[in-house]
Amino acid sequence: MTRTTGIVVIAITLAGLASVRQTTADDHPRNKLTFGNKAGVQQTITTADSFDTDNPFFQSLGTNGRSCFTCHRPDQGWSVTPREIRERFQETRGSDPIFRTNDGSNCEGADISTLGKRRQAFSMLMTKGLIRVGLPVPTGAEFTITDVDDPYYCGAALSEASMFRRPLPTTNLRFLSTVMWDGRETVKGEAIRADLMSQANNATITHAQGAPLPLSSAQAEEIVDFELGLYTAQIHDHGAGSLTAHDGDGGPKALSEQPFCIGINDPLNMLPVMPGACAASSGGLNQFVFTIFASWQHSQSPERRAIFHGEELFNTRGFIIDNVAGLNGGGTDPVTLPIKGTCNVCHDTPNVGNHSISMPLNIGLTDAAHRTPDLPLYYLRNNSTQETVTTTDPGRAMVTGKWNDIGKFKGPILRGLAARAPYFHNGSAATLGDAVDFYDTRFKIGLTTGEKADLVAFMHAL
Repeated sequence: MTRTTGIVVIAITLAGLASVRQTTADDHPRNKLTFGNKAGVQQTITTADSFDTDNPFFQSLGTNGRSCFTCHRPDQGWSVTPREIRERFQETRGSDPIFRTNDGSNCEGADISTLGKRRQAFSMLMTKGLIRVGLPVPTGAEFTITDVDDPYYCGAALSEASMFRRPLPTTNLRFLSTVMWDGRETVKGEAIRADLMSQANNATITHAQGAPLPLSSAQAEEIVDFELGLYTAQIHDHGAGSLTAHDGDGGPKALSEQPFCIGINDPLNMLPVMPGACAASSGGLNQFVFTIFASWQHSQSPERRAIFHGEELFNTRGFIIDNVAGLNGGGTDPVTLPIKGTCNVCHDTPNVGNHSISMPLNIGLTDAAHRTPDLPLYYLRNNSTQETVTTTDPGRAMVTGKWNDIGKFKGPILRGLAARAPYFHNGSAATLGDAVDFYDTRFKIGLTTGEKADLVAFMHAL
């Protein structure tokens, strides 16, 4: 069966799926999508009566055959994965709508005249699941792009940059404090819902190559209503079994009941003025951010104890956090000194794991030292100080034009990780083990092999 028609595929999927866990009379399979993955089984529920495949989310509203569904697949945590993209290429000989040269190819307008050239043109999409995001240097920016080492020789002007980024999942969006990796759809003082409507419209204009303002207000509302009703989480682990057994709070149902407001449990005790913000300060960080598997501490199952221990490490293992631009990297950052913290300083939203306020950070992922040969390297110069920096992705600086925003990105929601490898904005961590290794090295945590394994087990269970 080909995947060229997304609506047909998901309709068949919905009709053929049965839940792996039905325990009550009102536990309706039509409200669930359940898929296996390498770690176990992941499930999505909707707060609507059922999954509406007539929603504009599944419709081609532009000119190149794409829909939201093209890059946001329920069996891949509502993102896309390289394995599945390669399958689509094989089945359609590279004609699936995801293979479009406006942003799916390594260079805009790449030569796709033969199958071999097509395969080469979309190599970043097929190896790391990366979409190319092209942005101009903002007017009045504090920096200039002076050069680029481009492995694809695209020949683009230095007044713009092409960044390779993973599509973020379109599920669990009720917990967002920032829309897009670089926050470019987040408007200060505006509700997240309004940001998501803008994002849906802009995605149709750019990714689907629609005409200016192609979405009606009703279409944008329908798309965002559909997305905000989705909750996705791992429901079954190959080793530990059911993630709701013995008082475990895994799975999407418990997640859908998780309280949230923007600013909840923020370690800096900030309270933004915007719709959806907490009515009062939460008083700072409660380090026990994740409590999903607290009941498994004394489980007879070693796999369940490992997941509990990983959660405990995530909550309590201390290390020094220093030189993180956006937090304590200097300049106007809110903290002036190194701090001792845990993973939860940056992953503070209870049982979700993203930052509960808009706070893009630079943890060094785009530094030249971490560059792989498939990524471009941009040379930037500060227009005032003449300071220079090299980066594989200027990050939020391409939105604000600010020198201090170079390399900054938001932290994503951590639920549903198992289905959507690779990780980080640029897909540089092929596995969750690679992601743990990065943090262990970056912050000199000193994790043992067993502790790393427990952290991975925990994150696979999210």
